Amino acid sequence: MTYSSPAIHAAMSASNWPVEYAEPRWYAAYTCVNQEKRVASQFSERHVEHFLPTFESVRRWKDRSVRLQRPLFPGYLFVRLALKDRLKVLMVPSVVRLVGFNGGPVALSDTEIETMQTSLIPELGAMPHRYLTEGRKVRIVNGPLIGTEGILIRKKNAFRVVVSIDLIMRAASVEIDAADLERI
Repeated sequence: MTYSSPAIHAAMSASNWPVEYAEPRWYAAYTCVNQEKRVASQFSERHVEHFLPTFESVRRWKDRSVRLQRPLFPGYLFVRLALKDRLKVLMVPSVVRLVGFNGGPVALSDTEIETMQTSLIPELGAMPHRYLTEGRKVRIVNGPLIGTEGILIRKKNAFRVVVSIDLIMRAASVEIDAADLERI
């Protein structure tokens, strides 16, 4: 189909996109069950910037044990794209939708993604945790997660900070030294 009208051609040009459509931002992509790694592989092949947070899990059977890399947030991975290019993501098999409200995707803040990327350093031992809304709020004042806010919990004589992603209502916890925390 061709358009000969200059008005239609001008309306379809990229320069007329609103800023949020033309500027790359981070979005949460919801996937089919247990398809996160396959979708991440497809994104790599299609040159789509993405982030799949994982954690190491040990599965034990009677005859052996296996170390697995599992998604930290089952059913979700994160993509950085301009909304005008969202079909590049939505056309990948097993991608259900971009997470949002009222039929439109909602961008995550860059600080939320940076926090996730830095909190997944293997030495910190990030683990999935149930989503929390109440508890003792703390801020990390030292180390790789400086400035990160979360909810303090105690687990097996260790302190952990639960960092939540409000948009997808998921959370992960990281082990932290009590000296590196301040109460908010």
